Amino acid sequence: MSEFVFFGGRVVLPGSVLDDGWVAVADGRITEIGAGAPERGDGTPVDLAGGWLLPGFVDLHMHGGGGHDVTGSPESLAAAVAFHCGHGTTRTLVSLVTAPLADLEQQLSWIAAAGGAVVGAHLEGPFLSHARCGAQNPAHLRAPDRADFARLVAAARGTLRAVTIAPELPGALEVIRDVVAAEAIAAIGHTDATYDEAALAIAAGATLATHLFNGMRPIHHREPGPAGAALGADLACEVINDGVHVHPAILALVNQRPGRLVLVTDAIDAAGMGDGEVELGGQRVRVRDGQARLVRSGSLAGSTLTMDAAVRRAVEVCGLSMVDASAAASGTPARLLGRRHEFGAIETGLAADLVVLDESLVVQAVYAGGMTAPVVTDLVQTNTGTGLDH
Repeated sequence: MSEFVFFGGRVVLPGSVLDDGWVAVADGRITEIGAGAPERGDGTPVDLAGGWLLPGFVDLHMHGGGGHDVTGSPESLAAAVAFHCGHGTTRTLVSLVTAPLADLEQQLSWIAAAGGAVVGAHLEGPFLSHARCGAQNPAHLRAPDRADFARLVAAARGTLRAVTIAPELPGALEVIRDVVAAEAIAAIGHTDATYDEAALAIAAGATLATHLFNGMRPIHHREPGPAGAALGADLACEVINDGVHVHPAILALVNQRPGRLVLVTDAIDAAGMGDGEVELGGQRVRVRDGQARLVRSGSLAGSTLTMDAAVRRAVEVCGLSMVDASAAASGTPARLLGRRHEFGAIETGLAADLVVLDESLVVQAVYAGGMTAPVVTDLVQTNTGTGLDH
């Protein structure tokens, strides 16, 4: 089996950076970590050339990329995942927008059969608020219903990992409890909930805020809304860090409490493709200067972000340390998935999901489980990380 020894760079560990570090990999697992000259001579040497070695990124929110929509076909789903792997995402949830239940059941079956970098499905709908639906197709929104949810769970065949729900809707709290019982993440999003309504959802088991501040009632000093409830309860909070969705100060605010910030892309198929028109959930989207909006209304619609760009911006613009940015892109989402013991950090025994960045934080190579060939620099489409959302 393949063996590698990464050396000559800065290795980002949980809580610290190992300067002049080295990491040995065998059979897809991290076997040894050290500083200075590697203590073992076997394995293919990989010179980091003074760059950075990070754990592979874990994206909890991805709809497409590289011209491929995950809802198009199993082949399109796989191509979107591969595109994001080239940008460092070695584990991902495949996110589904609101659609008829039969369509969602079919798409969930594709995800269940995908394997590889796909660690499960995220249902971003259909149990969302009409008032805050953003680019979700309002024709297919539904009130939370336990029987409907049971159908979707069955279609996912054990791979449903997250569900976004508007907690103010009738039946929402019961479905949130069912999500938790199904061992999935209950997330608050696309919601016009008050603070008290969001607090009830958190008490029922919600542990994540979907793209914090986007697609939800804004904070007001007399009505903090769902964002205030999420921050006050120290929920994990998705942030789309592309310079458009939120101000850099918001990222720093969320990051003030360890384990709260989760970097996500919310990428649509337009990621990496430049300007033009695409379709999202049956609705036309125009992308201009990397920003996506519904043609019919001008509502914001997804992102053209990639995880490497989100991490780079977190460090260079928002002032996060590499340790904190890495945790938000890898360790915290892996923990939310209940799989931090398998991946999400550079630790002995974990999967060798690794990303090599140069001094400018541009991807040089990606190793998924230590087994795949590196992605060479000129094949990686560097994304500026612009884009708009709900």
